[in-house]
Amino acid sequence: MPVRATKRGAARTPLHGDVDVLICGASFAGLAVARELSATGASVLVLDRYEIGERQTSACAAPTEWLRHLGLERSVLQTFGSLLLHTPRAHARWPLPWTFSTFAYRELCALLWDQRGPGTEFETAKVEGVVRGGGEAIGVRTDRGQLRAPLVIDALGWRRVLGTGDPVQPPDARLSRGLEVHPGGTGDDLELWIDKAVIPAGYGWSFPARDELRVGIGSFEPRDHVKEPTVALAAGLGLPPEGYQGNWIPHRLRPATGGGVFFVGDSAGHCLPLTAEGIRTAFYFGIAAGRELRAVLAGTRGRAAALERYRRFSAGHRWKYEWMLTTQNVVPKLSPRGLAAMTRTFGHPGPAHWAFGHYGRITPPSFALPAPPAAARRSAGRAALAA
Repeated sequence: MPVRATKRGAARTPLHGDVDVLICGASFAGLAVARELSATGASVLVLDRYEIGERQTSACAAPTEWLRHLGLERSVLQTFGSLLLHTPRAHARWPLPWTFSTFAYRELCALLWDQRGPGTEFETAKVEGVVRGGGEAIGVRTDRGQLRAPLVIDALGWRRVLGTGDPVQPPDARLSRGLEVHPGGTGDDLELWIDKAVIPAGYGWSFPARDELRVGIGSFEPRDHVKEPTVALAAGLGLPPEGYQGNWIPHRLRPATGGGVFFVGDSAGHCLPLTAEGIRTAFYFGIAAGRELRAVLAGTRGRAAALERYRRFSAGHRWKYEWMLTTQNVVPKLSPRGLAAMTRTFGHPGPAHWAFGHYGRITPPSFALPAPPAAARRSAGRAALAA
């Protein structure tokens, strides 16, 4: 697991000033926004409490085509064309109409960072909130000082740090919770367990990633603890519970704008219900937000119009999210016989390709413009992350 590399002591100099764009959060969503601004020539500052690529909090798997479109192929560890599902009364292999890949988080973040523009910089700082006041610029308070920008993005995760009102807190919030371990090992299949004996409402997983297995539990009910089930699932696979990581996961859309701020990724509830897949959605909505910012920077659209367009874009996906949330609520209520029937049905290519085809089109990879040629990509970011 990465070692925390946040700046300490004398390195934590005061941080203040004005920039064109302030991106708070340097994981999938924030880096996707920064990538989209690469040709604008704007002054862009990306902030995160941790160094880029330092703090992995998910199983790190995504549709392979998304990784290809974004020029992230070098981060791929293993690729899979099917999903092996286990339920109390049935086991089946679900064929996928597209492949899914596990990847190295640090390398993926480095590759995204390589695609930034020459005016984009990064600093480690804990973002604490918005400083409300008049004027076009928005103030953002950090533990190193205050920054200002007319265009601000909150890609900090489920806490929605720059939001207005009381912060969302578990276990009363509409959040799922996940925990996984990363023992050494190898495997050939993406595996899922939907079984009340594993977790009452949710699922277990094992995602091979070349020389490690990412084994974990996701619970739709935030009051249900996940550590003991995670340890039990790993033990059932003959694996030690090594390398814990986890997070809270929103499972309902939140407003994508507020107080002049663009919210992307988990801060906007963009993680998909039922599957808790949030990586490709972070890319997708990060690109959408970045395109609105590009128009403002180019002077072809005002900030208010960009905020409204992005709000409508995100809200336009609500019916898809609500449909998946309904399914999330139904699956734990299925009888063992009903669950077995569903499992066998999607073991056939026709139903499986139909269902996963619709699922994939919620955030299609064609939405992303192809990455620039490898020879043209910057190498400074990757070298800095490898140091």
